[in-house]
Amino acid sequence: MILADLFIGFLKVGCFAFGGAYGAIPLIRDVVLHYGWMDEEMIAYMIAVGESTPGPIMVNMATYVGRTQAGAAGAAVATVAVVIPSFLIILLVLGILKKIWNHPCMQAVLCGLKPCMTGIILATGVNMTARNAFVLTNGATEVCPAVMTVLLAAVYYGSRRIRKGGISPILLIVISAAAGTVIYGIQI
Repeated sequence: MILADLFIGFLKVGCFAFGGAYGAIPLIRDVVLHYGWMDEEMIAYMIAVGESTPGPIMVNMATYVGRTQAGAAGAAVATVAVVIPSFLIILLVLGILKKIWNHPCMQAVLCGLKPCMTGIILATGVNMTARNAFVLTNGATEVCPAVMTVLLAAVYYGSRRIRKGGISPILLIVISAAAGTVIYGIQI
């Protein structure tokens, strides 16, 4: 039964997750919480780990959740379920898309989708930051994550002013890890 739940849950994610991983995070969150496979804090950790490891976050999350719930078979089922809709859609749409890509209606649809996806990504980031960075699991607030978030944002946007394209995402991850180690090392 768990394999069927994994397949259905991650098939939903794969079918309805448009705009990439950040757009899919709310859907992944809903599915994982619905089935009770993770809690809010674990989801936040998995997103952080998923972003720091190679591969798409949806595939990483599906594989991890499948593995924790049903072993290797669960990992395989969840991974296939999350990937198969995109694979089939790409195969079916590729021929049509080549013909209509430059059509004004298609360009209008794409222009409308870009701000929608930007809004979803922004809302997800704000939601996760507010929920997970500033409030601990016991409900108390903590200052260090808020300070770290502001400092990392300043580094990122400051680097964009100094250098075209800004700081490398990999370097930003390294700076974030070092800052977290220093801040939480000091508290311990």
